[in-house]
Amino acid sequence: MGRIYIIPGLGADTRIYKNIDLHDHEVIHINWIEPSKNDTLAIYAQKLIYQYNIKPGSVVIGNSLGGMLAVEIAKIVPMEKVILISSIKTSGEAPGYFSFFRNVPVQKLISGKLMTSMGSMIRPLFGRMAKADATVFMEMLKGTSPVFIEWAMSAILAWKNDIIPANIYHITGDKDLIFDYKKIKDATIVKGGTHIMIFDKATEINKLLEPILHQQ
Repeated sequence: MGRIYIIPGLGADTRIYKNIDLHDHEVIHINWIEPSKNDTLAIYAQKLIYQYNIKPGSVVIGNSLGGMLAVEIAKIVPMEKVILISSIKTSGEAPGYFSFFRNVPVQKLISGKLMTSMGSMIRPLFGRMAKADATVFMEMLKGTSPVFIEWAMSAILAWKNDIIPANIYHITGDKDLIFDYKKIKDATIVKGGTHIMIFDKATEINKLLEPILHQQ
């Protein structure tokens, strides 16, 4: 198996994978690079491919926003496997509130700097976390570039995709308040899994990942 590239979600870094067992693999941590204002997710994915020298035949794992970018990467570079955790693979799987925020862009009234300081307010949307995980969550959010957050919120809402790359595996939770599992097709559902299940349901996720990663 080639390298495994891991991509975090919005407001996070690759510490989001701290409970995921990838110790037997060569893992490349993808960190956010500053976007240009008019970058789409597709353009940004191309920049990540160049920055991290992502080659065909690799494995990419994306959480939340990272999953959407994993899809865009796989549309450009053929991947051995594409694994999404708590994410969506097409814009058709996006929740209804995306349309609301596209038509009434109240998110533009909230600065990225303010967003990074609202951890205690938005944390309930992600789900319950152990104390240690909650501490990491708050640290990641505070450490995220406000410029990146402002760009990402707009780019996510503008995302249009109906192409599903080959060799894709989708894992989501039935208690996810960000992405409704009922709108997601062909996914493995983790019972009780929230948007932050990569933390508290890591045991179940690791069991699902093991056969996927070792499958030839």
